[in-house]
Formats: sequence, structure tokens, C-alpha cells
Amino acid sequence: MSEPQSTAPTLDKDPGTTPPAPAEGSGRFWSPRRVPAAVVALLLLAGAGLLLYDIAAVRAHHPAMHWRRALARQLAERPLDGIWVLTGAAVAVALGLWLIVLAVTPGLRGLLSMRRPHPDVRAALRRDAAALLLRDRAMDISGVRSVRVRMRRTKADVRAVSHFRDLDEVRADLDTVLTDAIQGLGLARPPTLSLRVARPGRKG
Repeated sequence: MSEPQSTAPTLDKDPGTTPPAPAEGSGRFWSPRRVPAAVVALLLLAGAGLLLYDIAAVRAHHPAMHWRRALARQLAERPLDGIWVLTGAAVAVALGLWLIVLAVTPGLRGLLSMRRPHPDVRAALRRDAAALLLRDRAMDISGVRSVRVRMRRTKADVRAVSHFRDLDEVRADLDTVLTDAIQGLGLARPPTLSLRVARPGRKG
């Protein structure tokens, strides 16, 4: 008689024990830009509707609107190198470039992308919140009187004022604490630390 085979699942075959994938960046968060999109859509809708109405009126043997006749006459009479033609072209180009920049840039520069522990999870940290956390950590260092933190996407600019203790000691403690704090933020691209320590009334 054969021995019964064991049906107990092993650890390497259990689908619930699959090791998680390495954390990846959340990527930049894109701004919906509802206001520019709504303004452009309304202007295009109004312009297209007015033009279609005028074309339909002309097809129905009615005279064209005064604005269209005046515009056609101005375009026919004014030279292409006239100041008003060049100004209008420059404004149109500037608006077009602005819309292209809005379309290809993500916006939401106040958010710092965080690492993704799971593919279905995306998270971001506000710059002001990250700056406040670094400031609180710096204020815990003995000898630090005040701290100003400016958080950018690639650099954390920290300016501290120390009213006692040796500046080199304070700077070393701040460098250690703030470096650990930046790594603890869980950002996809941790910013580099720019640290300056000075006495009150001096720039360092």
C-alpha cells in the first residue's frame, strides 16, 4: 500500500507569500488645469458658434456681419510687416507656446513624489510639510536658535542660527540628523542637503 502524499502547501508555492516588488517612484503628479482648459474651450466654442452663424446667414443670402467684413478688409489692406500685424502674430505665438507648455508639463510643483511600496499605491508629500518636518528635527539639536528651510525638488536648503556651542559641532549634528530625516521622508528622489550654520547677526 502506497504512502499518502502530503498536500500541505510549502512556503515557496504559497501565492500569498510572494515577496513584494522593489519600491519604485510614484512619478510626477499632473495638474488637471481645469481653468485654462475651460477658458480655451469656451473661447473656441464662442468663436466657432459665431463664425458658423455668420456663414449660415451668408448662405441664406443675408449680408455678412460687420466685424467679418471689417476684418477681411483690414487683412487685405494692411501690409504683413505692419506693427499691428506683427503684434497680433506675437500675441498668438505667445499664447500658443503657453498652451503647449501647459500641455507637456505636469505642474503641481508643490508635491514631492514618494516611493511606491505597491504598484496600486501612489503618494506624494507637500513641500511645506517636508520643510516643516526638517525644521522641527533641526530645532531639536542643542545650540540651534532658529532654522529656515526651503524645500526644492532636488535640494533642501537649510539655514540655521546657533547661539552657543561650536559651529562645527552644530553643523555636524545637523548634517547627521537632517540626512536621516530626508531619507526617512520616503521620497522617490531624495533631495540633496545644502546646510549653512551661522551666529546671530551673521551670514554663514
